[in-house]
Amino acid sequence: MAFTYPQKVLFKHCDPAGIVFYPRYFEMINDCVEAFFGEALELPFHELMKTGGVPTVRIDTTFTAPSRHGDQLVLGLVVERLGRSSLDFRITGVTDGEDRFNCRATLVHTGPDGRPRPWQDDMRAKVTPYLGDLQ
Repeated sequence: MAFTYPQKVLFKHCDPAGIVFYPRYFEMINDCVEAFFGEALELPFHELMKTGGVPTVRIDTTFTAPSRHGDQLVLGLVVERLGRSSLDFRITGVTDGEDRFNCRATLVHTGPDGRPRPWQDDMRAKVTPYLGDLQ
């Protein structure tokens, strides 16, 4: 199952040519991840950050078509792999059936000392439904 996150392309996302300035996609990706943790996993970042974090350790993104001010993007997040302390995911950004970007990334669950910490069993159970492929 995919976690979906709607994102309207706003003026603040665009460069003077009226298309999304590529670093803004990374902000959208992070917003999607933060919403995934808060809504799907019931662990809002403001709670998670009290005892550790989930820094991004790898990110690879391909931009396939431009997005413009006013476009309605839908970001779909699927977990590809859940490791001992890591989580590999894929996010696609789509508007009206057209791919705009594809992203693969890895997060690592860390403790307050910044070192990797294993995922707890309850978190693993919440992530499991999101393991799979985007359709």
